[in-house]
Amino acid sequence: MFTTTPISISAQFPGNIPMAYPYPYFNPSSTSNQPVNNPVPIIGPQFCTPYPVDLAIIRKVLTITDGNFVVTDINGNILFKVKGKFLSLNGRRVLLDGAGNPIVTLKQKMMSAHGRWQVFKGDSTDAIDLLFSAKRSSIFQLKTKLNVFLANNTWEEVCDFKVKGSWFERSCVVYAGESSTIVAQMHKKHTVESILIGKDKFKVTVYPNIDYAFIVALIVILDGINSSAGGG
Repeated sequence: MFTTTPISISAQFPGNIPMAYPYPYFNPSSTSNQPVNNPVPIIGPQFCTPYPVDLAIIRKVLTITDGNFVVTDINGNILFKVKGKFLSLNGRRVLLDGAGNPIVTLKQKMMSAHGRWQVFKGDSTDAIDLLFSAKRSSIFQLKTKLNVFLANNTWEEVCDFKVKGSWFERSCVVYAGESSTIVAQMHKKHTVESILIGKDKFKVTVYPNIDYAFIVALIVILDGINSSAGGG
């Protein structure tokens, strides 16, 4: 069930610590399949629209240098680029806008059994600038399953978003928490270009009012986890 006010969950924690669920737009444990009716600006309100957004993501399959991703709209206009060393020690990558300005920095947390990634504002990696983190739901998995937690969901009892699918097939669905509400879907586009010149192109549909920069950041994390795990 969707709400427009924070949901108190203080009774779930020892000592009845007064808290409100950090996500003010929906209850992640809901089983409702209703659309998200309010903007969900995780990275920024400028990335939320009242209509679906289709993105084309071009991944340079054989490239291990800067610029592993280019993200365009359906007209081919570049919206985002990803800058980062594919084989860097901590898998650090930066999501840039079309003009080259840093939007968020993605960093793999070292010594994390579940392959946790953290996402920070701009080009920062300071804890105070943490926006959200994502990790595999289990250490060993045949299919991609990620739990995503917003920064102020420190207890991580319930995830704010969940990603399910197959990264190998480039087919994934992003859900609102533990609900059946779909907020984005990804599927691969098979083209002659992808076969002949080593470019992997896939389409992402982001549902209305969902931060599409956030969805792109999740896809970069999926690729990073898949690269370090050797599959997905």
